[in-house]
Amino acid sequence: MEFAVSRDGRVLVTLHEGSDTTARDEARATFVDALEALEADGPIVEWEITHVEIHELPTAPFEPYTVELAFVATVVVEADSADRAANVGATTIDEALAAVAVGTISYTSAPTASAG
Repeated sequence: MEFAVSRDGRVLVTLHEGSDTTARDEARATFVDALEALEADGPIVEWEITHVEIHELPTAPFEPYTVELAFVATVVVEADSADRAANVGATTIDEALAAVAVGTISYTSAPTASAG
């Protein structure tokens, strides 16, 4: 059976920018590019960035900003149960996001599976 598996998470992106606004914009653009590539080439079928904020300001000139982006990623998997789909989907999302190496990723919820 086919299931859509979604997972909420956050990613910390560290980059050098001139202001809070440009740091947020550049972090969003970087993560959007990565998600669009995953959507075009592979497992991610749907995604959304739900929040962007400065996580850590530079402590000195020429120090980087750390920007936190909250997101939801969804994949479609074949499995015989919702529990199995959630496990397979979580692994698929983990591997896909690790492959693009945009920043430090953590998850804020367990994966949810719904029959498609």
